[in-house]
Amino acid sequence: MAKDTSRNIGVLHPGSMGITVARSLQDSGHKVGWVAANRSAQTRDRAKGLIAFDSLDEISAWADALISICPPHGAVALAQQVHATAFGGLYIDANALAPSTSLQIGEIMGLGAYVDGGIIGPPALQPGTTRLYLSGHHAAGVAAWFSAGALQAVPMAPTQQQLENDESAPEQHVAASMLKMSYAAYSKGASALLLSVNALAEAGGVTEALHSEWAISAPSLLKQSQRAALMTSGKAWRFEGEMLEISETYSDVGLPDALHAGAAEVYERMAALKDLPPQELEAVVAALLRRPEE
Repeated sequence: MAKDTSRNIGVLHPGSMGITVARSLQDSGHKVGWVAANRSAQTRDRAKGLIAFDSLDEISAWADALISICPPHGAVALAQQVHATAFGGLYIDANALAPSTSLQIGEIMGLGAYVDGGIIGPPALQPGTTRLYLSGHHAAGVAAWFSAGALQAVPMAPTQQQLENDESAPEQHVAASMLKMSYAAYSKGASALLLSVNALAEAGGVTEALHSEWAISAPSLLKQSQRAALMTSGKAWRFEGEMLEISETYSDVGLPDALHAGAAEVYERMAALKDLPPQELEAVVAALLRRPEE
């Protein structure tokens, strides 16, 4: 990459997903910074090789662009904090948000300087696994920043229907969030449903019978349940907020929203498993069966 195309880009914050976004930007020739103040030793170790700043004010003065990758419940507050600084570049929110929440952030930052993003896939450790979908006026330009590295950036062009209705319609700005919500509504929603089914059977004393019946009529479901437990147990604390954002998305378009509100409670009960090694199905079921007051 030529020097005149290299940019200063801040990643807020380099968690397990954020650091792979940062590495792809570095692989593409950009300088990547982060805010090191009040971060854990684990995060500091993960972020080695990035430019460390002491405050949000410092990185905002340095960066041409900031990418927000944080738990969904903190996304609006983070945008407000950035807005309170002297930041004047592009702001990319890549969190799992309802389109209405993303539009709220766009209004805070100014839609002309805002790009909506949605990440589908695991942390981008190898090519072909993970895509960053982007929408908004600068989506194609931001996608071009990821010219190398494991993460694939995909700009979303307006549909013909959107162009016919109104090229400046708000939903065009947040198409990436709508895609993310639609995708995760099934992927993470189905995992919550399977785990709750296992908890229901355990509460009723029919777990062995259910698994025996699955072996006959739906042989993949026990393996899917076991995989869901291992894949979600340590990250469920993040998924609660994502399910609430999905529930809001359903409500905003006039569809029933209770399913994913229930999924949010499933993941809320699993929050105590944070920072533990991946847990087996039995341990996740036990966590679900604990009542909130216990």
